[in-house]
Amino acid sequence: MAAAKPVEPLLLLRAGADTAAAAALRRFQLPPQPPRSVRANAIRASPPSNGAGSPDELPAALLPNAARRRDGCGFSLGVDLGEARTGVAVGRGITLPRPLTVLKLRGQKLELMLLDIAQQQEADELIVGLPVSADGSETPQSNKVRSVVGRLAVQAADRGLRVYLQDEHGTTIDALEFMISRGVKRSARDVKSDAYSAMMILERYFSSSGQGAKIVLPKQPQLQSKLLEKSRQDAQIIPPLLVPGKAQWQDWP
Repeated sequence: MAAAKPVEPLLLLRAGADTAAAAALRRFQLPPQPPRSVRANAIRASPPSNGAGSPDELPAALLPNAARRRDGCGFSLGVDLGEARTGVAVGRGITLPRPLTVLKLRGQKLELMLLDIAQQQEADELIVGLPVSADGSETPQSNKVRSVVGRLAVQAADRGLRVYLQDEHGTTIDALEFMISRGVKRSARDVKSDAYSAMMILERYFSSSGQGAKIVLPKQPQLQSKLLEKSRQDAQIIPPLLVPGKAQWQDWP
């Protein structure tokens, strides 16, 4: 698989399985992160696996890339959903993720654009930030994100792309600190902050080896089967590694 393709920087767009396989599909749960106290409705850890073939297991082909990097995998598209702006970043876990762009789209136009960018960047999964409180409990904004991601997952599965939710708590602050450390001018931070937040969502995802990522699956069994089959095919294709010694990071202008 080729290296990620560049996206025009600072792009501001405005709106004008079969039964057995389906039974094995489930969501990963984000483990509680001490010292947070976990309350009702908080994201909880999934129970331990009962062994190979257990219904409690996610099929290997649907594991997030960060959990199976040794097998070789494609790129991951990080997404920071907002009510007016959506940040996008890309990475593969070998080097620091890269901020791509900020989209000013909503609804179906946003969902289709995200999928188009994912395919342009040769990404086989989308990692979408889920807003949660400091104690890990979900918020009203979490429900809005889940609603968008639910629709996105249906269209993504039809293209053979997986969608995961990842705790994004604190990534906005992380993004601001990173931009300051990279010398991004104050006037540019507001414009670029969403893409850098998406980058931080990806960085958290990779640094935890995907343990906090929860797959979002369409309810339709035929789409689940299509997604599983496409993911199995992709898992057999090992993309080339980045060449050591070459520059792996380029600041977003």
